[in-house]
Amino acid sequence: MTSPATPVISATGLFTPPESISNEELVESFNRFVDAHNSANADAIAAGTIEALQPSSVEFIEKASGIQSRYVMSKAPILDPAIMCPRIRARSNDELSILAEIGVAAARDALAKAGRDAADVDAVIVACSNMERPYPAIAVEIQAALGIEEGFGFDMNVACSSATFGIQTAADYVRAGNAKSVLVINPEICSGHLNWRDRDSHFIFGDVATAILVEDKAIAPPQHWDILGTKLKTQFSNNIRNNFGFLNRAYEGAPDASDNGTKDDRLFVQEGRKVFKEVVPMVAQMIVDQMERLELQPDDMRRLWLHQANTGMNRLIAQRVLGHEASADESPTVLDTYANTSSAGSIIAFHLHNADLASGDTGVICSFGAGYSAGTVFVRKVG
Repeated sequence: MTSPATPVISATGLFTPPESISNEELVESFNRFVDAHNSANADAIAAGTIEALQPSSVEFIEKASGIQSRYVMSKAPILDPAIMCPRIRARSNDELSILAEIGVAAARDALAKAGRDAADVDAVIVACSNMERPYPAIAVEIQAALGIEEGFGFDMNVACSSATFGIQTAADYVRAGNAKSVLVINPEICSGHLNWRDRDSHFIFGDVATAILVEDKAIAPPQHWDILGTKLKTQFSNNIRNNFGFLNRAYEGAPDASDNGTKDDRLFVQEGRKVFKEVVPMVAQMIVDQMERLELQPDDMRRLWLHQANTGMNRLIAQRVLGHEASADESPTVLDTYANTSSAGSIIAFHLHNADLASGDTGVICSFGAGYSAGTVFVRKVG
């Protein structure tokens, strides 16, 4: 009887959009919108029938989140107070979709770093927060675009934890012998579901795509990452929600039922303070419990690659895991320049901040977000 294959992470890939929006640019645009809205509704505001909108500020954004800028696929329309939404050219069915396009770019980066040909890949999993269509699957489209003639692909969505859920799924396929090489791809155009007119959230998200190549250790390159263990968790909460879906148009009696998803609740909404209070202890305890199962001590943890949503959350989680205030080396951030990129955040942190680790160093990739959902992938560098 042959022993099960051992899954490892062979490489990661990253696609970064060419345009970036600074906090200063974002605030200037938002405040022009606020001024125009308050001016147009001055009588109603004076009568008390509606409330005046409040301006944003760079100081408010950075104190609330730690974000300083974000990459986007469509900058000018977002900064136009008359639009405040990305504008993406509609593509024909014969063209590569935009999620597939950026996913392919990240996948090719990962394949190149592993010295792997796309034909060697057995499966493609697209794991992200928002798919641009129900079917055909973006994963199958990417499979075709990469020239992977055999194998299979499918899409999965566990919001901000999609990448870690995808990694465990890929590892399970390798372990079971159903695949030897699996691409997990996280294309995130979060600017499309963000309400850029909401002061409390207009600064949160950016766009990006990441990829993770999970393979049988027997075929992995000499330098790779052993997967020591994974753990997934979900717990229902309405505190982060997006109600956009294909049934919106069918809701009988719903106000604005035919507005094609432009109502505020069909974009990203959250109760930020509740999320902070509930998610921090849940995630920290999840990491600590998994460390105990893997017989790891805080001193064994060389680096934490945490979900990039809020610097305050990451600081508290890292402190509970390590037992002390984490340094930038122990818990690196990419939130300042990439903003929250949903499922891709922890993968960007891992991709950009792992080359300096020595063989034998151990760390954890951890994601958390809507659902609630959370996932951990403990890894150890080899080679």
